[in-house]
Parts: sequence; C-alpha cells; structure tokens
Amino acid sequence: MTVTALIPLFLGNLRGWEWIIIFAAILLLFGGKKIPELMRGLGKGIRSFKEGMKEVQNEINDTDPSDKDKPGKN
Repeated sequence: MTVTALIPLFLGNLRGWEWIIIFAAILLLFGGKKIPELMRGLGKGIRSFKEGMKEVQNEINDTDPSDKDKPGKN
C-alpha cells in the first residue's frame, strides 16, 4: 500500500481533540504572524484555480457547432 493511499485513512480517524493538537503544533511551528500569510496565499491559489476552471468551461461552452462542418475540424 502506498503512502498516498494511507493518508485518507489516517486523516479520517482523527477526533476533535486530535485536531486541536495538530492546530496547536502548526501554530507553534509557524507562529501567529505567518499563518495569516499562509492562508492568504492558499486563498489566492484557490481563486486562481477557480478562475482557470471558469475559463476552460467558457471555452468549452463557446465552441461553435458549425466548426464540425469545416475541413480539418473533428
């Protein structure tokens, strides 16, 4: 079994107090000033990903059905 297959098993068995310990450890490792910066970067990454997904969806929706009749198009 690979490590990536074990990660969901590990995270699924955590209870409330175990999450508190994990968050406390993260707070100790990164400090109170770095966590907002990390979350801001994570939010920008998620926003960028969603914008990219919207662009792809728009490109898919904007295709012209008459393009299939033109030579070289499938």
